Amino acid sequence: MNGKVAVQLRFGIVAAVLVLASLPLHVRAQSISVDPAKMPPIGTVDQRFTSYNIEMAEVTGGNFWKPDHNNSPARARATESAQSASAPAGMDPNMYQYRPPIDLTNPRLRKLASALGPAYVRVSGTWANSVYFADSDSPPDKTPSGFSGVLTRKEWKGVVDFVNAVNAELVTSFTTSVGTRNSQGVWTPKEASMWLAYTKSVGGRIAATEFMNEPTYAAMGGAPKRYNAADYGRDVAVFARWLKQNSPATVFLGPGSVGEGPYAIEMGGMLHSEDLLRATGPAFDIFSYHLYAAASQRCASMGDKVQTTAAAALSEDWLSRPEKINEYYANLRDRFEPGKPLWITETADAACGGNPWASTFLDTFRYLIEHASLACRGVKVIMHNTLAASDYGLLDQNTLEPRPSYWASLLWHKLMGTTVLDPQVSVASNTYLYAQCLEAQRGGVTLLIINADRQRSFDLNLPTPGERYTLTAKKLEDTTVELNGKPLRLTSSGDLPQFEGEPANAGRVSFAPTSITYLSIANAGNANCQ
Repeated sequence: MNGKVAVQLRFGIVAAVLVLASLPLHVRAQSISVDPAKMPPIGTVDQRFTSYNIEMAEVTGGNFWKPDHNNSPARARATESAQSASAPAGMDPNMYQYRPPIDLTNPRLRKLASALGPAYVRVSGTWANSVYFADSDSPPDKTPSGFSGVLTRKEWKGVVDFVNAVNAELVTSFTTSVGTRNSQGVWTPKEASMWLAYTKSVGGRIAATEFMNEPTYAAMGGAPKRYNAADYGRDVAVFARWLKQNSPATVFLGPGSVGEGPYAIEMGGMLHSEDLLRATGPAFDIFSYHLYAAASQRCASMGDKVQTTAAAALSEDWLSRPEKINEYYANLRDRFEPGKPLWITETADAACGGNPWASTFLDTFRYLIEHASLACRGVKVIMHNTLAASDYGLLDQNTLEPRPSYWASLLWHKLMGTTVLDPQVSVASNTYLYAQCLEAQRGGVTLLIINADRQRSFDLNLPTPGERYTLTAKKLEDTTVELNGKPLRLTSSGDLPQFEGEPANAGRVSFAPTSITYLSIANAGNANCQ
């Protein structure tokens, strides 16, 4: 190499380094233009689209998933010294921790739950499959044979009162364990009839119900040994007749399966929805399923195949999993219950109580992308697991402090209407754009812009001005989220703060990496938003 060429080469390298050093930390993406006035409708969701679960184990007290982070030593000592209930069949009891019954009269809990209304409150879970309804205010001295827990009238009235107080409708499932069956092993409605009669007597109404929680894991839920799809079909027929006669306004959901599809979480003795649906024939008013794209770290014994990591939480693979699981169950719906609406009656970042980062801003990306993308695919209702239990709770179970996904859900209620729109644009990889009519605003549109890219910003050209509500966090795994740069916190009296947006002028609007923005355009002029 001659000297002149070497000098030029060195100069070129130095210049390139200087140019790279001068680039901003955030790489700016190409701007995309949208026209909210011309976005066509592609579907609708229920007004109670964003709903939540309270597990039966919370209501009765009992073993539930042990939190990865316990910030209350006094609470920990109390739970460790309490008498422990049994774990679900086939599960390691070390994954659980006793928790006393939730106080559904707690003013802060009611206030925060009311802000999520209107909603469905689903009280179910694996523990509901084998709970004994004691038609008295006090539990019996001993849990009856064939059941693993007891629900008293006082506890259930607490549920009914809570639901009525927080602008909600009640969803549940019924007890299906050995104690509910006759000598031939067939389910009988004796227990269910007492439970339903008491619900009505205290001003309650069951809006919708599944027969059994997660029949794909029937054995785990206390079903008889060697319980199979034919048994399920037989029992559903008995239950459907009883429900129609005794509570005709209650919507029958089913099958409520989980653990199948492209990210299956299979365990020994698992039943399959295809066999269950073939056995029942057309039986359900609404097709329901549960959605977990992984199992949490507690369930590491299930194998690496069903695990995920915080590092992957913003990956396109992870964020696309809800749609792929939905495709699996929607295909089953089309085959066995064509035309029936789709509900997801239980979901979170991971089964087995959620991963440690489920309580942080990092999981809010999945939470909102799942909701928004499945609204586009015809899902009418999504019930998050849980309101205030374990790592995936919207509220911290000890302090009732809102977590990032709670704040994101509040903004959804404030800004997202029930008409789903097609933005009619393609966006860059790892960025997501959704649109729905603006809540309670004729002609208005809300855009939900989720930039899950860790480095690249995302820009939109807007024809009309709007108001932006941008959620960010100092660190992705923080439990504190900021709205337009200010931390979201309850007031000193425990009230919710005022949500204030910032003006977004017409023209180019930028969205930073790892940010979530609701952009409301009140004067969009979309004739489909009435």
